[in-house]
Amino acid sequence: MPYTVPTALALPWTPAQLHRELQDRLDTLARTHRVPGAQLALATATETLGLHTGTADTATGAPFTPETAVPLGSLTKPYTAALVMLLADDGDLDLDEPVADHLPELSALPELTMRQLLSHTGGLPTGPDSDTAAATTATRYLTTVCTARDLLFAPGTDFSYSNAGYVAAGRLVETVTGMPWHEAVDALLLHPLGAGPAFIGEATPARPVAAGHAVNTATGQARPARQNLAPLEAPAGALLASALDLAAFGIALTGRSDVLPPAVAKEMRRPETAARPGALADGWGAGLALYRQDDRVWCGHDGNAQGTSCHLRADPESGTVIAFTGNASGATALWRELTEEIARLTGVRVPATAQDADHGSPVPLPECLGVYRNGTTTYRVAPGPDGAPHLSVDGDLPIPLVCYDDLSCALRDPATGRLEPGGRFHRDPATGRFDRLQISGRTARRTDDG
Repeated sequence: MPYTVPTALALPWTPAQLHRELQDRLDTLARTHRVPGAQLALATATETLGLHTGTADTATGAPFTPETAVPLGSLTKPYTAALVMLLADDGDLDLDEPVADHLPELSALPELTMRQLLSHTGGLPTGPDSDTAAATTATRYLTTVCTARDLLFAPGTDFSYSNAGYVAAGRLVETVTGMPWHEAVDALLLHPLGAGPAFIGEATPARPVAAGHAVNTATGQARPARQNLAPLEAPAGALLASALDLAAFGIALTGRSDVLPPAVAKEMRRPETAARPGALADGWGAGLALYRQDDRVWCGHDGNAQGTSCHLRADPESGTVIAFTGNASGATALWRELTEEIARLTGVRVPATAQDADHGSPVPLPECLGVYRNGTTTYRVAPGPDGAPHLSVDGDLPIPLVCYDDLSCALRDPATGRLEPGGRFHRDPATGRFDRLQISGRTARRTDDG
């Protein structure tokens, strides 16, 4: 269907011309960023436009179609959150009661609530890698990861993005509904939204699916990437969907669909005061990232599987929804440029990332040097060759940090010198000592004596 330009925008395009212009931008940017294929969906409260380009799988030559489903990665999480919110709306659980009332696996954390799990404010570590998770059961996973010893902060007091929290949320859905998570998400969300189910790990998907791709930067050649996700991690990242599927879900998140009652959608979008996600977004609700743009707050989420990059943004005020899928890592840069083109062509300013904040002046922060841990992940801040702080994660090559007087920090790309949003340090108000570090939305607790 053609995209209806908002009447407040005096644009020199007919709907058909706008479609051609956007298709041209999508085709060109996919080539520029060496992305084999991509999809874009734009929706108002009454009309939806879908575009696609390129190849879904370079090994088979299968083309992208409007129905092609792409591995969403973490964009699965809002679907899992919506399931929990629907169960709460039906009275099957209370978002502010202890999760342990339903999940004995979390009895070590009696103060942890479902709302905190969904908003990443529960203090849980991110969880082990997928290979480690694949070798255990959901019960053992939760009892070993969600412990008082590994808690990053008191529940409800800060933010740390956690896959483990969504493993727990999916386990809760299964406990309350009596259905496997895959069946619950299909019955309660995908089928009502008109989206065919597709999940990582299926031997014979019931619909066309795209492969993620790794691109050789020297040759530009793209090769399919193997998806690596443990079955128990499905509620955190197993879903595949098209951009049109995402747009339909985005419409529901604005309260303009029968799939989610308006009160449920509004509650999902309500910002949690303790959720300070740093570089990830400007705020967080129950399963939804929140992005400020001009005088509006958009909701949505980003997701990356192996070799994919997917994005959803929805403006509850106007009903505008933008959804994008791409099947290579370069699709993240494509998405950011595409939002600029959408703004230029339509006047709709879509927040691709969190707002750039004024952090003050760069300063030396020798107090930040030390070792920080999030579960099994180790972050080490140590002086680099120039004496300035450098960050290494699990022993990887150190990346220069630029620190500011508000205790935030940025990461300097060693190859380009470009600054990327990093995170922030946290000072214990009682001792004044730096006790936590948040990088890319994940918080690590200081474990050394520095």
